[in-house]
Amino acid sequence: MSASLSNLLDDLRAKARAVGAVHGARVDALDETSGAREALSAVARAGLAAWCVPEAWGGAHAAGLCAPTSVSVRALCALRQELAWHSPMLDVMLVMQGLGSHAIALGGPEGLKREILPAVARGELVGAFALTEPDAGSSLAEVALRATRRGDSWVLDGAKTFISNCGIADAICVLARTSGEPGEPGGTTMFHVPGSARGLEARRFEVVSPHPIGEYRFHELVVPDAHRLGDVGAGTELALAVLARFRTSVAAAANGFARRALFESCGRLRARRQFGKPLASFQALRFDIAEMDVRLRAAELLVDEAARLVDEGGDAVAAVARAKYYSTESASWICDRAVQHFGGLGVKKGEVVEHLWRDVRALRIYEGTSEVQKLVLAKQILG
Repeated sequence: MSASLSNLLDDLRAKARAVGAVHGARVDALDETSGAREALSAVARAGLAAWCVPEAWGGAHAAGLCAPTSVSVRALCALRQELAWHSPMLDVMLVMQGLGSHAIALGGPEGLKREILPAVARGELVGAFALTEPDAGSSLAEVALRATRRGDSWVLDGAKTFISNCGIADAICVLARTSGEPGEPGGTTMFHVPGSARGLEARRFEVVSPHPIGEYRFHELVVPDAHRLGDVGAGTELALAVLARFRTSVAAAANGFARRALFESCGRLRARRQFGKPLASFQALRFDIAEMDVRLRAAELLVDEAARLVDEGGDAVAAVARAKYYSTESASWICDRAVQHFGGLGVKKGEVVEHLWRDVRALRIYEGTSEVQKLVLAKQILG
């Protein structure tokens, strides 16, 4: 990487670090709705949300990292790792601006891009990405939410669940079935649905880590064809293209959680004394720290490789699968060891390592489970 690009990424890390230091603890202490809105406001004011939108439609100047019609994965990874170190809410509210709007950048009509994307980059509109259903998770062929053509419009009926930003999103990219039956390949199309649309019902629920999430119910919701994203029947391909762009950044967030856990463990082992000496002097615990460090560094290198390949337009399928699988699994192990190092305090509500242990768990599930990543990687290796 050139010195100028390296300096740009270092600058982004510094900005994210500054945002995290000022706002991280505060937004995590608020309720989910208030915390989410304040987190988005903080990253937007610092200009970080603009890195989730292509430069061509109001996003940040990519400065050679990627094409102006795309989002730089290297930039996004740099931001997410730093924000996750400080606050899971800052991290998720940043990335959802991209994940929740990139289908518009890839498949939306020009007028819709000009209307939505600059506002997303400024943090004025909140994005959401509605793929998952009660019976459709890793297999998007099972999508059942129906979109029926009616003149120049589409009528949507059905449900989506586990949708981040449910209830606070202004712009929702929705995958719906436009032909065939659930389980059949193809037959899906993506649409932009305003969060205020008539016939849209939001129901929030809680997960182990504080997060604005829930389910949407679509009751004869009318969407104009001008809000269709991409070709009719090509929705699954569009959804997968969005995930391919953003999946590596999940690994980067996992590395942010892991690095914070390692930091907390080192501090605890130096400070805590047992049997007349610091825990850091015990060989077994020193071995733990060494392995935590090696796993984290390996994960960071895998993320660097995958992000570069995606940005450069190379064959990144295997690299992304490796990064997502290894980083999220290793981060879970590292955060669990940190809890162990804190002993009873490690499971006390409010302790940093207890928070990290809960925050990191979902990363092995969303945007492609660990099992799916292994299947993808094996296919790349074996054919």
